[in-house]
Amino acid sequence: MTALLSIGELARRTGLPVRTIRFYSDAGVVPEAERSESGYRLYGEDALARLGLVRTLRDLGIDLATIRRVLEREVSVPDVAAAHAAAVGAQIRVLRVQKAVLEAVARNGSDPQEMQRMHKLAQLSDDERKRIVAGFLDEAFDGLDMAPGFAARMRSVSPDLPEDPTPEQVDAWIELAQLVQDPEFKASIRRMSEQHAAAREAGETLAPDAGWQEAAERVSARAGAALAAGVDPASDAAAAIVDEVHPVFPGGLSRAALADRLEVGLDARAERYWQLLAVINGWPPVPTTVPAWTWFVAALRA
Repeated sequence: MTALLSIGELARRTGLPVRTIRFYSDAGVVPEAERSESGYRLYGEDALARLGLVRTLRDLGIDLATIRRVLEREVSVPDVAAAHAAAVGAQIRVLRVQKAVLEAVARNGSDPQEMQRMHKLAQLSDDERKRIVAGFLDEAFDGLDMAPGFAARMRSVSPDLPEDPTPEQVDAWIELAQLVQDPEFKASIRRMSEQHAAAREAGETLAPDAGWQEAAERVSARAGAALAAGVDPASDAAAAIVDEVHPVFPGGLSRAALADRLEVGLDARAERYWQLLAVINGWPPVPTTVPAWTWFVAALRA
């Protein structure tokens, strides 16, 4: 017959404190075999193996209730490991985001209220982040006959914060979340959407064609250079640029009509929307072009 082990012997052979073994015994994960005549707990050799497994699983953060189920073979070790690995992965993701938030707070010198708001926004799940942007687009397009391809493209682009975001990506997400909840910005995007729907109803071709692309390139190049050089939009030099670029725009719109059409889209926040998405999703940077277009519209009106 195999000799039974006292709790002190178990402690010596496993390196665990007596009080820990007693706790595990009381919890039912390492049951005693019997009691001595003096009432002391005695354990079989299997207690050594059970304690080894309990210690390993506890070190991995698995709770005693689950460990008891493993020891009683209600669940397998691989199943427990897989489930716990998934949970640990989720915890790591949360910790990484928390780390990025703290770095952003330290860098920006945020006050307590700002820190709480940043933390709340950063803690949202992927689905919650996508729902915030989807709700913004729903309001922008509600009841309007938008071109299906355009609406689908807009809805397909959503924030996808990586598992290990940089502080810049966390900053970008927080700014984007605030932006799409800003009533003034939402009203601005609604006006753009209404213009789009009206043009579609009038039978205009809304898909970006070669003519609009060439015109946009010329505005970025010529108006951008003029703006950088400090050229007055009401000057003769600006008029010469308008004479060159205006005819490139398709549709034969007058200068005033073209200015009206372009002015609706001159909201730097709309461009910022795409710039923030690029930072969050790790895309190439989106250049800033609104100032050049603003200059060009002013030159058209002059």
